[in-house]
Amino acid sequence: MKSPRKTLRAMLRRMHLIRAFECRARELFEQNRMQGRFLGALHSYEGEEAVAVGVCQALRKDDYVFSTHRGHGHTLAKGADPARMMAELLGKATGMSRGRGGSMHMFDPRLGLLGGNGIVGGGLPLALGPAFSAQYRGTDQVTVCFFGDGAACQGVFHESLNLAALWKLPVVYVCENNQYAVTTPVSQTLSIGDIGERSAGYGCPGTVVDGMDVAAVYDAATVAVRHARAGKGPVLLECKTYRYCAHCMVIPDRRDADERRRWEDGDPILRFERELLGSGAIALGDLEQLRAETREAIERAVVFAEASPDPDPATATDYVWA
Repeated sequence: MKSPRKTLRAMLRRMHLIRAFECRARELFEQNRMQGRFLGALHSYEGEEAVAVGVCQALRKDDYVFSTHRGHGHTLAKGADPARMMAELLGKATGMSRGRGGSMHMFDPRLGLLGGNGIVGGGLPLALGPAFSAQYRGTDQVTVCFFGDGAACQGVFHESLNLAALWKLPVVYVCENNQYAVTTPVSQTLSIGDIGERSAGYGCPGTVVDGMDVAAVYDAATVAVRHARAGKGPVLLECKTYRYCAHCMVIPDRRDADERRRWEDGDPILRFERELLGSGAIALGDLEQLRAETREAIERAVVFAEASPDPDPATATDYVWA
């Protein structure tokens, strides 16, 4: 990948920010869940940072993103404020959804972030809406829809890709294949080796990429976004990755320990750090400073969230439509 140092460092910083956010969020979850001070479940994105960062780096601010139940990484990669995200996790009035959505429903249309979804594959058909809107309005905005390997076996996956291809909508569907749908391995749910191959059934490009390599993801996403922005229709991008933590914090993790170790040995952040240090794109001192700055940013976010007020009970019915 031949990119300016500024771009490379920005991607590394954002990966560190996501990792630090997720580690701290897990701590808050354990500290607060028994007291009801954490809003909903927590699905950690640790290990998958290269996918969100590599894809979102290829987007403009006015492009749209649909997230998933495991959406903190997408939200941060699109430029969201970690303080408002932490506040949302704790159900505070200063949160991204005013303390009403929690972990799976981060939302900020000013960033083009059109929200997460607790329904498996729920974002796949929703992504058609802004994509059609952009096409109808004559803009060159692109919609990215993240989804997991489990969602690739939902009927709505095929329906959505078919319609997007039929109408040549500017959508990039990004499958984060982290090898498990909750606790079920992909080997038990997929009849083919690569989800990316399914694009052939809809006459659109399909690419399979190493989702632990942020440079590879960025390069593939750049090509996919350029294709969609040019009015050539959708692209299916499969990123093979791995989540380090259990599906969520309340379901036992029965994955093989050796398997986890093998994936962790290829950690996307450490891998990218080595590449940047080796190429001279970053100095060791700058790297250490970057790490410290991201940790400090997350601690400030926690302080902000914990000091924020709870929503006023009198506003309980606000933003609710019958």
